[in-house]
Order: sequence, then structure tokens, then C-alpha cells
Amino acid sequence: MKDRFAYSMTKFFRFFADTFFAKRYGHRAVVLETIAGVPGMVAGMLIHLRSLRRMERGNGTMIQELLDEAVNERKHLMFFIEIADPNRFERFLIVVAQFIFWHFYLVMYLISPSTSHKMIAYFEEEAVRSYDEYIQLIENGTIENVPAPQLAIDYYGMLDDAKLLDMVKYVRADEARHSEANHRMAGF
Repeated sequence: MKDRFAYSMTKFFRFFADTFFAKRYGHRAVVLETIAGVPGMVAGMLIHLRSLRRMERGNGTMIQELLDEAVNERKHLMFFIEIADPNRFERFLIVVAQFIFWHFYLVMYLISPSTSHKMIAYFEEEAVRSYDEYIQLIENGTIENVPAPQLAIDYYGMLDDAKLLDMVKYVRADEARHSEANHRMAGF
């Protein structure tokens, strides 16, 4: 039941992303990466606070992993802002989407951390699929393979002449790791 709920929520949010952004992958990535930074921060914060209340040891690695995931998603956002240059409406949409999702995920995590991690694992799987589509559009020339932002080059240690395609492959690999981590954490 929890798994079905997590998967249905993923499909629900994917429907909105598909409807609003269609094939505008750079803009889609900006909004989705803004939301993707929320779960790691919320979960890390809640586990941290629970550990403080209970005065328990042993959660430091999990807390750090979740916070690192949130920071990694923020980096993705910074990369795609340089690629897509969101307009005022999209920036407004980001604020609204993040506000709604923050509260939704906070309540959901308080009710069922395992279901929340499972949903994020599915979110990340969808992100991998979206980045696969993005890569395909770059490779077939539908989307121009522009130079990668310097921030991404520095973050990933890519060559100075790295392109969008190179960056998206790194981002996709990050999302796959986040999916694996959240599937693992859903078992707790």
C-alpha cells in the first residue's frame, strides 16, 4: 500500500511536469531541481532533530548523506539556471511549487519516513528517465549542445571544453545514486 501510494504520487507530480513543460527540458530541470532539493533537507532536518531529542548516536552518516543530496540538487539547479535562464513566471512557479512541496513532504515524512523515501526514490527514477530523453534530444540535434556552465565544469572536474551533454550525463548519474540511496533508506 505504501509503495503504491509513493508510486502514484510520483506519477501525479510527473503529470504536472509533463503538462507544463512538455519538451522544454532546460526549464523543466530548473523547476524540478528546485523541488528535488527539498526532500534531503527535510529528511535530514527531521532525523537530526529526532536524534537531538532522543540524544541518540549513529544517525550522523544518514543525516549528512541527506543534506549532501540536497546540496547536490541545489548545484543542479544552479547549472540549469545558466542553461535555461528562467523567466519571471517560472521563477514565481518555483517559489509556489517549492512552498507547496516543502509542506507536503514535511507532513508526509512525519507520517511515514519509509514511504517518503520510497516516493523520492521513484522521483529520482523519473528524473533519470527525463535526463535520458534530454540526452537523446541533445544527441540528435533537437537541443543545441551548448558549452557547459563553468560551475558544472568545476563541480564535476570536467574538461574546460565540456558541453551540455557531458553535464547532463553527470547530473543523470547523480539522480541514479539518489534513487538508490532513497530505496535503501526506505528500508529503515
